[in-house]
Amino acid sequence: MAPPDQLYRGVTRIFSVIIVGFGVAILVVTVAAGGGPLSTGFLIGLLFTALGVARLYLALRSGS
Repeated sequence: MAPPDQLYRGVTRIFSVIIVGFGVAILVVTVAAGGGPLSTGFLIGLLFTALGVARLYLALRSGS
């Protein structure tokens, strides 16, 4: 079994990718429903995507 710190890093990366996926899904659903670039769904989708990418970046940068 992997040491706890490696397990934590792996789970963090997986959840970061899932958050990015949620953000992209929110963007797709919003655009498909006719939402514009200033709609609430579009802004929330961008925030989810940005937070997921930022968290993944930090996880990959600090991990070995």
